[in-house]
Amino acid sequence: MENTDFAERIQHTHHTAPTQYIEAAGIRFAYRRFGKKGTVPLLFNVHFLGTMDHWDPKITDGLAQEREVILFDNAGIGATSGETPESIYEMARYAEAFVDVLGLKQIDLLGFSMGGVISQQIVVDRPELVRKLVLTGTGPKGGEAMQGATPEGKAIFTGTYEKPEEVWLKVFFTPSAKSQAAGRKFLERFMARKEDRVPPVKPNVGPAQRAALAAYSVITEDRYSDLKKITQPTLVVNGGDDVIIYTINSYLLQQKLPDATLILFPDAGHGSLYQYPELYVAYVNLFLNQ
Repeated sequence: MENTDFAERIQHTHHTAPTQYIEAAGIRFAYRRFGKKGTVPLLFNVHFLGTMDHWDPKITDGLAQEREVILFDNAGIGATSGETPESIYEMARYAEAFVDVLGLKQIDLLGFSMGGVISQQIVVDRPELVRKLVLTGTGPKGGEAMQGATPEGKAIFTGTYEKPEEVWLKVFFTPSAKSQAAGRKFLERFMARKEDRVPPVKPNVGPAQRAALAAYSVITEDRYSDLKKITQPTLVVNGGDDVIIYTINSYLLQQKLPDATLILFPDAGHGSLYQYPELYVAYVNLFLNQ
């Protein structure tokens, strides 16, 4: 569907927002827009192997009550054309081209996991474009144990599962009964959209994204220097026991960014936002509304 009218868009939810397409930088981007008009749009950058269908409706709909949200698939992901770059820099440039072709002069950015890394690069590239930044389950360029998959991450992603989506129970949640119960509820929400879902990622996406993250995370003498360039107010959120991007990286973001607040959720892992969706939405709305 092309160029849905804005007044119509705001009536949609995560489950009903139509997939739209727009051309930028030689790529046909798939995206969805919904939420409250007249606000600074909030652009979501998704995690490793994720598409716009991987977001939790409790998060997107909750935030859409107070602002417009924009979900999209970057180059080579889901319903978007092209190939997935082996470079975080290129992923950021594609995202910037997408925002530009939408005609947006200012946005807020929410990045989860790899999407948080891409979001940081967008702010470094285009500081005038971003008003506020939300970084969840992520780390800085050259962060601790971000040069490759963690031992726990390797074991999770190479494991076998009765249903493919159950990998996310181990990626996002801790082994505790409480966390796993929250994970089961998340899977129900995540799978609830039945119509107009985008295709799953192609087999070449994982290797390309891993190569991009590894190249971006090489440790240099000026390891955290880019963080000084990010002067936007930033909210950093994670679980206290993230084994995918170790929680220490959230502390590093808070310590090295000029204006950052850190929230850690108890008995939570990489997907703390999906374990505590109502609290997450409340904190993010409070931060963005300040």
